[in-house]
Order: sequence, then structure tokens, then C-alpha cells
Amino acid sequence: MEATPTLVAGIIDNIRRMFQVVNEQSKNAVHETGLTGPQLWAIKIIAESAPIKVSDLARKMYLHPATVVGIIDRLELRELVERTRSTKDRRVVEVALTLQGREKVSQSPEVAQGLLVNGLEALPYDKLINISEGLELLVKIWGVHEIPPQLILSPEVNLPEKE
Repeated sequence: MEATPTLVAGIIDNIRRMFQVVNEQSKNAVHETGLTGPQLWAIKIIAESAPIKVSDLARKMYLHPATVVGIIDRLELRELVERTRSTKDRRVVEVALTLQGREKVSQSPEVAQGLLVNGLEALPYDKLINISEGLELLVKIWGVHEIPPQLILSPEVNLPEKE
């Protein structure tokens, strides 16, 4: 069956909408907080779960731990988070917000990544499969399988740790 112009136009418009909302929310986050979307998303998750292990934060953000460590490094330089050794297991480092970090979270807008993850996690498995297959097709159409996944509107790349 041949693609109809109406279906193609609808798909392209929906992709435009997605880019538009991510772009607008990212601009708002930087304007209102001075943080990138991933940094803001990280402190929002830390605020909900602190103290939290880096591996748990990475899991909640669907990022590799090495990527999250870079985000935490930058947040720590801005004195928004602090790392401490777990009292239960001294080998484990936990992350929590500083007073300044808690203030930043209370004044911050929602982030696109958080909305996306929350929405996807709420979907039934069959819907997730449909979305995954559709996105795989779009990636194939664009020929971008080999491009490392860069965080949304951020220079950081989500790469696994080198073995």
C-alpha cells in the first residue's frame, strides 16, 4: 500500500511538535534555572529520592552511570548536590541536594525528559512495542543507527562505560 500524503503530513507535524516542546521546555529550564535539561531532571529525581545511589539515579533517568557521573560533577561544582559515603556500605556513594539545590528544584519548571519517561512508563507493554518499532523505522529512514545518543538539547552523550 502506498503512503498517503495526509498520513505523511501528520507524522511530520507530530515530529515537529515533539521537537518544539523539547526546545521550548529546554529554553525555559536554562532561562529560569541556568541548568541544562538533564541537570534539572537529575536534581528533580534526586529531590524525590535522596539520598540516592548514582546507579539508581542512572536507572531512573535511563542513562548510563558514567553519563550521570558527569552530570553530577557539574551539579556539584555549582553546589547543588553533594556526595556522601553510605552509612550502610562505605563503598557506596550517595547523592543528595544541598540547600541551594532544594531551592533550585522548588523554583524550576517541568522538564521534557521527565514528562516523556513518566508517560512512557505508564503505557502498556504493547503500546511501548508499537512506539519502539515506529521509532526504529524513523531511525532507519534517517540512517542514523550509528550516531551515539546525545541527551536532549545537551552536549552530553549517553555511552556505556568502556570495558
